[in-house]
Amino acid sequence: MNHFTVLGGGGFIGSNLVRHLAPRAARVDAPRRDEPLKPGNLGHVIYCIGLTADFRERPVATMQAHVAKAAEILRTARFESFLYLSSTRVYGGAKSTAETSPVEVDPTAPDQLYNISKLAGEALCLALPNPRVRVARLSNVFGSGMGGKSGATGSFLASVLHDAVEKRFVEFHTSLASAKDYISVADVVRALERIALEGEERLYNVASGRNVTHKEIAEALRRVCGTTVVARPGAPTTAYPEIATGRIAALFEGAKPKWAPADLIENLPALITGNRSTSVAGAA
Repeated sequence: MNHFTVLGGGGFIGSNLVRHLAPRAARVDAPRRDEPLKPGNLGHVIYCIGLTADFRERPVATMQAHVAKAAEILRTARFESFLYLSSTRVYGGAKSTAETSPVEVDPTAPDQLYNISKLAGEALCLALPNPRVRVARLSNVFGSGMGGKSGATGSFLASVLHDAVEKRFVEFHTSLASAKDYISVADVVRALERIALEGEERLYNVASGRNVTHKEIAEALRRVCGTTVVARPGAPTTAYPEIATGRIAALFEGAKPKWAPADLIENLPALITGNRSTSVAGAA
């Protein structure tokens, strides 16, 4: 059996990954933030360290998390493989989402710091000649606990579900025609394990391959819990291109089950129930 080291194991993705790997690996280490790494070979390292919601307020910390810390580990550690978690957000405005396609960024736009920092981390990994240093670009990940202990922070979807449960009112800041790709954390952790152990490509998109519109989410929230959902007047439309998933699907050829990601809309009732439970626990 294999040895894994999950860096950022206290976060949403990292903690789910640790739980997924625990019964499947001989050893899973998840050192706390700033805890010295254990000496010796770290096994298969999965780098989940990162900032998302607050990157605008913490630009230096964002660069440290996405680039500097990864560089330190790549320079000093011994490992069987190293998998760096990036984001499909880097495809914003792109004409193609194939892993081989170039992406463009604007360093003068503060909102692009997240993309630029992730691409810098990717570039560092891919510049190394070691073929077992790889990158996984994750789509928008959903699952129970994605909003943190309070349920009020985290991703766009976590905030929407929090407002749907707590306020019974959701206002989108982008139009109902806006769309994103969403993937369940259960599918993500399966993919990360397989990439770490069997991946032959240096870069993988980990996504469902289909977009869900804000309108679909709004209709599901009205149907499931009677939430009032509106879009802010004049809200812009933000739509990402559909993410190419050929590489990750090919990696699961012959696997049981194959790559068939869960559908967000079908899972919304369970997510709402989980968010209610989180809210009650947070108030206790």
